Amino acid sequence: MELRHLYYFVAVAEELHFSRAAQRLHIAQPPLSQQIRSLEEELGVQLFERTKRRVELTDAGQVFLQQVRPTLRQIEEAVRSAQRANRGEIGRLVVGFNSSATYSVLPKILRVFRERRPDVELVLHELTTSQQLERFHHNQIDTGILYLPVEESSLNILSVLKEPLVIALAETHPLATQPQVSILSLINEPFILPPHHLGAGLYSQIISLFQQAGFTPKVAQEAILLQTAVSLVAGGIGVAIVPASVQNLQRTGVVYKSMQEQPPEVEIAVVWRRNDSSPVLQKFLHVVSEITDKSRT
Repeated sequence: MELRHLYYFVAVAEELHFSRAAQRLHIAQPPLSQQIRSLEEELGVQLFERTKRRVELTDAGQVFLQQVRPTLRQIEEAVRSAQRANRGEIGRLVVGFNSSATYSVLPKILRVFRERRPDVELVLHELTTSQQLERFHHNQIDTGILYLPVEESSLNILSVLKEPLVIALAETHPLATQPQVSILSLINEPFILPPHHLGAGLYSQIISLFQQAGFTPKVAQEAILLQTAVSLVAGGIGVAIVPASVQNLQRTGVVYKSMQEQPPEVEIAVVWRRNDSSPVLQKFLHVVSEITDKSRT
């Protein structure tokens, strides 16, 4: 039995006339009659009562029609779903992102992508750079937003943002009223730093800043997430060096200051596996490229 046999049967059952059914199917009547006879022989039942004047469904034909119609609807829906998936209109996309992205590029990317692909299931995981790379190795995420540099030949990299580092101070700090702050003026301050093992990007730039200033910071606390670091600053635990976009996090008790020295920049990129041709991923990357291009013009 082939799928076309079922479509032929339904057409005849609905028209109750072989000539009209043949016209509807855009085939000749004799082949249609032959296909219906073949179907009946294969099923071992008579589906139609045929006379010179009329065609009627048998009891077996009525039951068969009731079962075939929903089956064909399911097949047609499956075809439509496959076509939509091929166009990247439906599917599932797992996105890893670092905490800095939540204050910069991520909200706009998600908003535009959701507007264009509302039926795609987005699964979001806040992860450090090293955690994202680990999940790429185990095929647990489809794309990631993380700090550069990334030394992974299996990944494509699209830079989306470069931003300077700024100083986060408690609003009660003696330097909080200054328009700019020198990093050298913080030589005796306790600092809140990201852990080294979580990724070289942000940590390396912060340590480079201290090396250029000629001192080793006193580490009061390590904080994995930037919002945690800022909360600790508000609590008077110490000073933090954070990407400029974190200023979008309006935390009571914290002020942000640019540096008198030329601050280093951190770079955020979108990465994905080189061999991943997922239509949903390609649509997501198109949105990322479009937003990045607009932000640079």
